[in-house]
This record gives sequence, structure tokens and C-alpha cells, in this order.
Amino acid sequence: MREYNVVIVGATGLVGRTFIKVLEERNFPINRIRFLASPRSVGQKIRFRGEDITVEELKKGMFSGYDIALFSAGGTISREFAPISVSEGCIVIDNSSTWRMENDIPLIVPQVNPHRIKEYRNRGIIANPNCSTIQMVIALNPIHRVNPIKRIVVSTYQAVSGAGQKAVDALNKEIKAYYNNENIPPQHFPYHIAFNCLPQIDVFMENNYTKEEMKMVMETQKIMESKIRITATTVRVPVMNSHSESVVIETERPISPNEAIKLLSNAPMVVVVDNPQEKKYPMPTIATGRDEVFVGRIREPLVFENGLSMFIVADNIRRGAATNAIEIAELLHTVL
Repeated sequence: MREYNVVIVGATGLVGRTFIKVLEERNFPINRIRFLASPRSVGQKIRFRGEDITVEELKKGMFSGYDIALFSAGGTISREFAPISVSEGCIVIDNSSTWRMENDIPLIVPQVNPHRIKEYRNRGIIANPNCSTIQMVIALNPIHRVNPIKRIVVSTYQAVSGAGQKAVDALNKEIKAYYNNENIPPQHFPYHIAFNCLPQIDVFMENNYTKEEMKMVMETQKIMESKIRITATTVRVPVMNSHSESVVIETERPISPNEAIKLLSNAPMVVVVDNPQEKKYPMPTIATGRDEVFVGRIREPLVFENGLSMFIVADNIRRGAATNAIEIAELLHTVL
């Protein structure tokens, strides 16, 4: 089996460290691996397959001799260094939003549109979708394939880990301050996140939707079907990990909850947790640390004649970022 030389950019971040963990768990065929980060992280040691590997500084020349580069260091870094990585011989799988809506760059969820993998040849870059988009399309695509979806109404309840380690630290500090009767200013977000919900993720656009909400709209249309009408409301909640989504869909033809449960039960990487009588439904606590997408509360909607309402939960760092990227790398392995 061919082995690859792999570079991880942003290796010390939440997603970067999870890249490393998932590569190890899935036994991805690696010959050499290199960890790159900002100067403040240089010299740190990260263990991989029994070996301590030193983090090096991200700069030109660090990609030569490597095959695949996994990026999770933010949009500014991706914009600058992804083309450099390609010019030095790597195929880039990028976790930022920088390249997602470029027409000639594939935006891939392997359970939904694996056939797009060959388009990496266009520019040497593959985009990893937004975490909330990934879990939603994995859950909806099995239904869409047999009964096309016309409209989606989605509200998300997104964990602080989606905003990085500083956001996780902020929630911890605010919770501790609350129980110690200390009055501290917001630590990361515009308002306190502890015991609060913030109906803003990213900046507001001219249409008064946030950038995060429009990501879900445009990415879902690019991955699944451009004709689907979508409206999204994204909310940051005081949960450490795993995003939740309330989703209502309108389908072309009638579909019963039982039909949907059967379709989803046979879908890859989907777990149905749907037994209201026994209070069994998806929650962040059951999704954290897992790669599957959990779906439940499947019922008839009260606003569309044909369609469904459901609740979708997944680990945003694993399923919504790292695992999807590694699965893209595994798809590459089939065409290289």
C-alpha cells in the first residue's frame, strides 16, 4: 500500500490535534509526518505513533517532499500558504472557509459527494465544509436522494469549541467566576457565554444574516443541490463540544417519519436515536468523541404538507472538521 508524507498546518490547535488523533486511529498510510504552527508553538512536542515530533514554524519550503497538507490555521494562513503548499508539491485539504465557494475547488463530504474528489486536479486544493453544514447534509442526503428536498429551515445550537480553544477557556473562566461570585467581563465573545445564548456567530452581512448562516446556505446548495431554498439561524450556546441542529425540511412528495427512520438507519455514519416515550434523543453528551451523526425527534412538520422535522447532533471537532478531512484524504488515496 502506498504511504504518504503528510503535513499538518495548525498542529497545536483543537482541530490540528484532532487531525493527528484521527490519522492515528484510522491507521492512515503515512511514511513521514510534519507538524507546523506559528512561532509561539515552535518546539512543542506532539506524540504520534509512539514518537515525539517537534512542532516546526510554518514558512515557505516546509512542504517540499510531502504529498498531502491538512490545514486548520485560519483563513488568512490558508489564503497565503495553501497555494505555496501546492506549488511545493502538496495536495491541500483546507478546513477554513477561504476556498469553499470557489467554483473550481471541490467542497466535499465523502458520504454525500465523493465523486467530486477528482476535481482536486483543478487547483490542488480541496475544501472541508463548515462543521454545521457537514452534519446536516450527512443526515439529509439519504432522504434527498429518494425524495428531493425543496426547503430547509435550520436553527443551530453550536458549542464553544467551534470557536477554538480560547472560547473553551472563556466558558470555563466565566463559569468559575459565576460560582465564586466574581464579576468578570466577557472573556471571548461580545457578551458572556456562560448561562447565555448568543444569536450571532461571525459577522452580520448586508441581509442581516450572519456569515455563519450564509455559509450553511451556500455550502449546502453547493454540496447537495443548488435549487434547495434554505434559511438558517445560528446560535452559540454554553456547551463545550458537539453542535445541535433543529431542522425542518419540505420534500417534493409525502414522507412519513417511519420511512425516514428506515432510510437514515441504513445510511453511512448516521445513528438514529428516536424513542420519545423512553426519552431517547440525540444530545451533545452522546455525540462527543464520536464520528457518527445522531438524528432523532423525527416527526411530521406542522408548516409543510410534505416533509419532516428532526434534531441532528454531531461532534463538531471530529465529524465537523478533522474526521471529514481525513476521510477526504482517504478518498484521495483511491484516485492517486
